[in-house]
Formats: sequence, structure tokens, C-alpha cells
Amino acid sequence: MSDDPQQPNENLPARIPLGGTPEQAGPGGAQTPGTTGPAGAAKPAGPAKPAGPPGAAKPVGIGKPAGPGVPAGPARPAGPPGAAKPALPPGVRPPARPGVRPPAPPAARVVAPEGDGDLTALPVLSKQDFVSGSDVRWCPGCGDYAILAAVQRTLPELVDRRENVVFISGIGCSSRFPYYLDTYGFHTIHGRAPAIATGLKAVRPELDVWVVTGDGDALSIGAAHFVHLCRRNVDLQLLLFNNQIYGLTKGQYSPTSEVGKVTKSSPLGSLDHPFNPVALALGAGATFVARTLDRDAKHLQYTLRRAHAHRGTSFVEAYQNCNIFNDGAFFEFTERESKPEQALFVEHGKPLVYDNGKKGLKLDGLRLVGLDLTAGHSAADCLVYDETDRSLATIMADQLFWNPGLPRPFGVLYREERTSYDADLNAQVDAAIQAKGPGNLSALLKGSETWTIEEGEAA
Repeated sequence: MSDDPQQPNENLPARIPLGGTPEQAGPGGAQTPGTTGPAGAAKPAGPAKPAGPPGAAKPVGIGKPAGPGVPAGPARPAGPPGAAKPALPPGVRPPARPGVRPPAPPAARVVAPEGDGDLTALPVLSKQDFVSGSDVRWCPGCGDYAILAAVQRTLPELVDRRENVVFISGIGCSSRFPYYLDTYGFHTIHGRAPAIATGLKAVRPELDVWVVTGDGDALSIGAAHFVHLCRRNVDLQLLLFNNQIYGLTKGQYSPTSEVGKVTKSSPLGSLDHPFNPVALALGAGATFVARTLDRDAKHLQYTLRRAHAHRGTSFVEAYQNCNIFNDGAFFEFTERESKPEQALFVEHGKPLVYDNGKKGLKLDGLRLVGLDLTAGHSAADCLVYDETDRSLATIMADQLFWNPGLPRPFGVLYREERTSYDADLNAQVDAAIQAKGPGNLSALLKGSETWTIEEGEAA
């Protein structure tokens, strides 16, 4: 257990079992929290955790919680101590996540084990509960450290059970992420993390799935997987760490590097026009698009909470400094001297004002133009942002990108409510089972729908 003083006494009983077997509690092939890291990385043995009551099964997922303001679904009745819910019959899928998520767990959620004995203690999670035993192997000073810390600090606010959380990554510096979180995880192959995550979410819709990727991993070899994940609206969080360079392979230009970038693979300067990740996500039909920064911990954690509360693919681009191969790529947006004038933090329902209230933006037709709020204009003259307006989000993403005269936008740029792919898929399968029965794979393979190609027949 954690040394955090907020942790409950380890002598308290274990949490209420929700059914299933230990093997069912996590996705096939993923590592078990508290045992090993992904891809066989062993975790040093730690102190033993308290065992549950005799006969208790390992709890399984019930769905990730939403952000503030979302009403709770009906309470799940508690069973007698140690009683596990019966396993599902063979061939029956676990139910899809309910349409309304439960709210995020409260800050203090220890239930005293008293009264009729049905209640048991639900330990409060802390950042330390999400820290694995693996050595963090990024270059000293890398922005990935800040993002990792923000995720570990935010997760206790979002989930009650680590065993319901899965982090899936591809290849690159950012893709070491699953090793450093004490949750389930997959370290997959280059660019294919969205495909693995889609498959997992389709068969285990109750799990809380996160995809961690980089600008090279997601937008080069993985570009097709990225856009199809966005258009399908699979219910997961996609965190793209953008440092505008290939760091793991030692400093080649990436799909987000600026034109003229001098690197080992472009000694005369890159000729490629770069991707704008948020514009690409919007064009692919993403239902949640946001941008944040590694050096703004408060905004980063706020953005993670908003992304997690959204039902569907939540795309978050995080500007991340590679201090070895591309140091200072985003300093104009992160440093105290330049940040107020260069970074615009959008908020739904609020005017587009920046530079400590001295500047703003308005629409002139379909063009964004700057306003000097110290010389005859006020915040009332500025455009009020609407994060549900895709056209406005597209204008913001396109026009405020490498524009020396206007700031770069950060925050939730777009949000749309749309049913998720995994929920629709499971509903479709359930409807087919109701109409035709569970089916029989052996009978299908041995059925009459076959043909024979006779010798001499045309191909």
C-alpha cells in the first residue's frame, strides 16, 4: 500500500466483490496491476496487499466514471460478504457500459465496515497507487515526466479500481508509458496502438482504455489507424505527445516538424509541410479535440479530466519538450515572458481574451482578427467561444497555427455528443443474438454453405 497518510488502514476488509474470476478481471495478455510491467518487464516485489474475505473473487470493471454534473446510474446491490456474482453463461458477452456513467469518485470514499456487514471498505487511491516499480527511463528533463506525473495525480479522481484501467501504446519515447503505471497495459507495435485498443474496447467495453502515442508513432506509420479511430468514436482517451521530432531514434524530423527543420534526416532543412494534429482529428470526425502543454500542470490535469468525462474518442494533443533533440520547440507558449501573448486558453461560453486581458479575437466574416483591448475595444467585442461548434473549432485550429500575428489556442476546442462505436457494436451483437440465438461456430464451419472447385474448371 501507499505511504500516503490518506490511505485507509490495511486491516480494513477488502472492497465488495463484483463477480467474475481473477482471470476475467483483466484483458487477455495484459499485465496484472502490481505484478509486472508490459512486455514482460518484471516489477520488484513490494509489500503484500491485504487479502479479501474468504471466497471473494477479484472485482471486475463496471465502467469508468464521468466528470462533474453527470447523474449517477442506479446503485448496484451489495451481495453478502464473500459472495461472488455468478459467472456469465458460455457464449454470453459482458454487458456494455450503461448509457449514463456514475460520477467521479469523491475525494474521501472509505466506507466504514459496520452495521449489517454488507458494507466494506473502498480504499482511497492516491498517485502512489499508480506508480509502478519500473525505473523511468527518459532523458533527464524530458517533458514526458511532467505528463506522467499529471496522469498519475489525476487517475485517483477518475477511477475507483486500478484493475479496470488499461494503457496501450505503440513505439517511441512516449510509448514507454505503460511500464510506469501500475495498471493493465500493452506495449504494442509501431502505429498500431489504436487498432489494439479498438479490439480490446469492443470485447471489454466496461474497461477504461487510454492510448498513449507520439507524433511520429500516430501520424506517420499510424496515420490511418489514427483517423479511423477518430471517425469510429471508440470510447477511450488518446493522448498524443507532440515534440515535433523523432526522439527515440535520435533526432530525425517528424510529421509535425516545421518546414526547414534541420535534422539528421534533413540536413538541408525539411521540405515537408507538417500535420496540424488537432485539425487532422477534427477532419477525421473526432468528437472531442483538445490541446494542452507539458509545462502547465494545472491545465494539463484539467484537460485530462475533461477528456475522461467525454463518452467517445477523446483526443488530447500535449505539447511536450524534447530537451535533447528539439529543445525549446514550444517555449514561446510555456515560458513566463512569452506565454501570455502567444497562448490563448479557450473556455466554453467565454470571450477569446488573452495577454492578461489586453488582447482579444473576433470574427471578421470567416477570418479571425486581433483586437487591442487597451485602445477602444473591450471583452464584449470579442468572439464568445462555443466548443460545440465544429466550424468554429476548425477555424481556430487552421488559422491559429504557426501564425506569427495571432496566438496558439489551448483547451477543449471541440466536443460533440455521439454514441460510441463499442456501445453500438455490442448493442448490434446483442440484438442479433436475441433474434437468431447465440449461434454455433462448429455448425457454421461444418454447414452446407460450401462449394467445390472441380479439376479443369476456370478459376
